Amino acid sequence: MSVKIIGDSLPNIPWEPRPEGNRGPVWRSSRNPVIPRDLIPNANSIFNSAVVPYQDAFAGVFRVDDTGRQMQLHAGRSEDGVHWELDPERIAFVCEDDEIGTFVYGYDPRVVWIEDRYYVSWCNGYHGPTIGMAYTDDFETFYQLENAFLPFNRNGVLFPRKIGDNYAMLSRPSDNGHTPFGDIFYSESPDMHYWGNHRHVFGTAGGWQSTKVGAGPIPIETSEGWLLIYHGVLTSCNGFVYSAGAALLDLDEPWKVIARGRRYLFSPKRDYECVGDVPNVVFPCAALCDAETGRLAVYYGGADTVVALAFAYVDEIIDYIKADPVV
Repeated sequence: MSVKIIGDSLPNIPWEPRPEGNRGPVWRSSRNPVIPRDLIPNANSIFNSAVVPYQDAFAGVFRVDDTGRQMQLHAGRSEDGVHWELDPERIAFVCEDDEIGTFVYGYDPRVVWIEDRYYVSWCNGYHGPTIGMAYTDDFETFYQLENAFLPFNRNGVLFPRKIGDNYAMLSRPSDNGHTPFGDIFYSESPDMHYWGNHRHVFGTAGGWQSTKVGAGPIPIETSEGWLLIYHGVLTSCNGFVYSAGAALLDLDEPWKVIARGRRYLFSPKRDYECVGDVPNVVFPCAALCDAETGRLAVYYGGADTVVALAFAYVDEIIDYIKADPVV
């Protein structure tokens, strides 16, 4: 592997070898969907969820839309990253300020370890969608922080370390509806409270990413730059189609794009991606990376209904986007 990955060795992440005949940069797990829509009582669907290594196993925060169609966040754990136990009750955030602590809705979480704790970001309901923030050290008690931005915003994705002296995040300013537009922006904070230094990263680019784009899993630090897996949306005659692509961002100035793939990594093709509450969606929210081998396990939502897994090698994705970049 020519690309150096800055991170931990995680030999126990879920993995399946590339199937014979597979020619693409990504292949799906034969066990998909790994989390069915009804894993816990009163769940209508479980999807767009975040997973991290935790105590030699795995933990995460999961989007659960209940049978009242309320968008909730639940904690969960797994020994192998495939078979999951989710808390049947939603996360009850500890918050000192009722103004932001009053729960309206929460969805599409991301989770990342930075320095001494796990930070959670999600789309939080506060007079419209904005970026909610919290932290935990045990996936049992979660402490809510100030919302990062004003409404309207979605897809808040933290970097796994500070850039210079500041925390860093990607987000997608949007509107209060189903957002028929959206570019990725970069922001910084000295304290996880006040956010500024906003910079434009990239916008739409035609084809599968012609309507809007949004950051996906936590960026992966490599010797080539930050590897960002993101979603792109095409508006078809039958509605939105969500696919997954990748880009490389500068390590020191992540709003500067080194390379970005013209072709998607993968797009809705399986039944569990094409049929569900929202058809034709693959929505990556988390990725586990073994720095030693370059193996990558990507968790994504299928059709806004289930959680699925896909696999890849980091160096192959980087080669793929460099070979046919957006120009």
